[in-house]
Amino acid sequence: MEVFATQYNWIKRTREPLFRYCESLPHEDYAKELDIFAGDSILSLQVHTANCYRWWLGIRALGKSLPERTPESVKDIQGVRELFREVDDLVEEFLQEFQGKWDQVIPMTLSNGETLNPTTLWLFTHTTTHEFHHKGQIVKMGRCMGHIPPDTDLIIEP
Repeated sequence: MEVFATQYNWIKRTREPLFRYCESLPHEDYAKELDIFAGDSILSLQVHTANCYRWWLGIRALGKSLPERTPESVKDIQGVRELFREVDDLVEEFLQEFQGKWDQVIPMTLSNGETLNPTTLWLFTHTTTHEFHHKGQIVKMGRCMGHIPPDTDLIIEP
């Protein structure tokens, strides 16, 4: 199996304990906007994380037309699970499309006119590390509301 596909499978495995944790939270806390996190909620950060994959890999690299998802459209942890199943399919397509082409540049112009020339390796790395950044914030948000999170660090392969 290609190394990035294996790596992404590990990422999916670390996502599952976080999803189960979110399922244990009262919906009011899961969707609660916290001032100390710039008004974000656990729900909104998970949707934002999925949108990052969709924007960088789906829209920018694969040229797909994907609408931005909102916390209001996703609604709850079951909606987030479904959204990440779509992300998983998108990542699989990205990995197949660019396998062995990790230095390929994907030129893009942002809405502010800025031009970027990231490689496919940068795009994959950015989206996966972005997820872990927000996973840390989500765990901290839960702690701030009095909920003890599980260990969500990378699971070691037996």
